[in-house]
Amino acid sequence: MPLSAVDVDRFQDAAPRLTAIAYRMLGSAGEAEDAVQETFLRWQGADVGRIEVPEAWLTKVLTNICLNQLSSARRRRETYVGTWLPEPLLAGDPMLGPADTAEQRESVSYAVLVLLERLSPHERAVYVLREAFDHSHREIAEMLEVSEASSQQTYHHAKKRVAEGKARTDIDEAAARQIVEEFLAAATSGRTEPLVPLLTQDAFSVGDGGGTVPARAKGFLGATAVATFLRGLFKPGGATRNYVGAATEVYATTANGGPAVVAVADGRVVGITCLEVTADGIAAVHNQVNPDKLQRATAQWAAARGGVAPLAVL
Repeated sequence: MPLSAVDVDRFQDAAPRLTAIAYRMLGSAGEAEDAVQETFLRWQGADVGRIEVPEAWLTKVLTNICLNQLSSARRRRETYVGTWLPEPLLAGDPMLGPADTAEQRESVSYAVLVLLERLSPHERAVYVLREAFDHSHREIAEMLEVSEASSQQTYHHAKKRVAEGKARTDIDEAAARQIVEEFLAAATSGRTEPLVPLLTQDAFSVGDGGGTVPARAKGFLGATAVATFLRGLFKPGGATRNYVGAATEVYATTANGGPAVVAVADGRVVGITCLEVTADGIAAVHNQVNPDKLQRATAQWAAARGGVAPLAVL
């Protein structure tokens, strides 16, 4: 039986929340949209009149779809060229979901998305549902068909593993822009000396080119090594222009709630650099240059960033 207009509206009302859950689970906007679409197909095929709490039913179906995708994704990533990094989302993207609490902002930060890759699919599901969407362990246990005690244990283990990363600093948009401006001024100076003080001594930098764009798979470790790499990457008329084949404008922005640099050439986003900031400085620099993971950012940038002046041209 076709869905009624009311039942379609029920799904549409739940869709933004479902999409935000799926993105946190999968780290990919495209895969998140696919998971939500599959959830809608399941909704179409269900006897919705017998579903007492539609949002709970939809969340359970979506979560299990994401778990299946994560299992297959892990196998695909074994043959991925270079380092796999999540797809960054620019400020204002509705897929980022709720950001009312520190926990919600933290759960979608780029640093945490990278750390979530270390967790098992079930650990990731429990962490996301509990930390970002405040589901009770009873609700999570019902969704994952485990005991409530198992959900609690899994959550505490997952949270501990995520907390093993550096103590990140929650900053507002104005502070993020200032950090990026200082970073770019140092990175485009042509010297390593201005960059080193901005970085922690054990700073790390890595990129994801997806086998399409050059990106060092093993990354760089230590303030001096990272600064040397960044000096070359952001040198006007240097490596970036050679790779892209055109002048590249760089802007200060936020991605996943944190400070970021977006590089644009001929209207296309060709790179997003996410900075992980701690009280001691910039601890990690994640460069996403895989074109497949920048398509959504390109569309959003074109729609929302007209007239903004670049901070530098490479």
